[in-house]
Amino acid sequence: MSRKRLVSWNHFVVTRARAVATSALDLPASLVRDPRTASWLLGRLPFVQRGYEFARRWSGPERPTEPTAPIPGPDNPLRSFFDARSKGRGITKWRHYFDAYHRHFSKFVGRDVRVLEVGIYSGGSLEMWRSYFGPGCRIVGVDIQEGCKVYENESTQVFIGDQADRAFWKRLKSEVPPVDIVIDDGGHAAEQQIVTLEEMLPHLKPGGVYVCEDTHGEFDRFLSYAQGLIGSLNAFEPGAEELAFLAAGKGIASRPTSFQREIEAVHCYPYLTVIEKRERPLDRLECPKHGTEWQPFTA
Repeated sequence: MSRKRLVSWNHFVVTRARAVATSALDLPASLVRDPRTASWLLGRLPFVQRGYEFARRWSGPERPTEPTAPIPGPDNPLRSFFDARSKGRGITKWRHYFDAYHRHFSKFVGRDVRVLEVGIYSGGSLEMWRSYFGPGCRIVGVDIQEGCKVYENESTQVFIGDQADRAFWKRLKSEVPPVDIVIDDGGHAAEQQIVTLEEMLPHLKPGGVYVCEDTHGEFDRFLSYAQGLIGSLNAFEPGAEELAFLAAGKGIASRPTSFQREIEAVHCYPYLTVIEKRERPLDRLECPKHGTEWQPFTA
């Protein structure tokens, strides 16, 4: 193992240990701050554990595994770019990310798109995004290393700062218009990822896509945070109008929360979380009844 990789691994281990210690301190603070919500969340723990244990016991039917080497199939320009990179500016990505990228990003190809990437490192991914999206792509790179300023050019801005610093994001947003895509490949600590999301998700354009990379481990704290987002995405809050809809026999309805109005979906892949923003705000969540013949017990 090289010295650089050893230092990186040691940093990862230390960061995880600190996260465990911080979590132990966060629980009492949460109980004090909002005891009702904290108590409700504690009541969910047996179900979280049950799901975790089910996944750990999972043993599906024997099937051929997917090889990690390139295989014939639908072309993925991002994977092709990555596989062809034998020299030049470095890129390191989990191979399975490319399918998720292409699934969520392809609608922006060939358009005027503004992409913000946190953690630009050796600059190779900046070239990959530019190649994928086309000449209309404008890139905003964020890194804590001053040396990354070297990657600036006519289509790429580079901001140097700490992604856990809300004042930094305030300055950036004052200079950068709302963006179409955010890719967080920065420091990988949960607090950095959470601050970045809270500051930049509202700065995402309608129809935009937010990606947080490298959430390794079942008990990653950012993933726990994302579970809170998923819970909010499933809120059910019928008001007077929705109750009247139900009383009239038209079906079930719920008023969308502010979060539901703007956020369409939260997707979880191995080590990758993707959030999609709606093109247009959601007016109402409806489950209407169609037809004339109903069983008595479901009428």
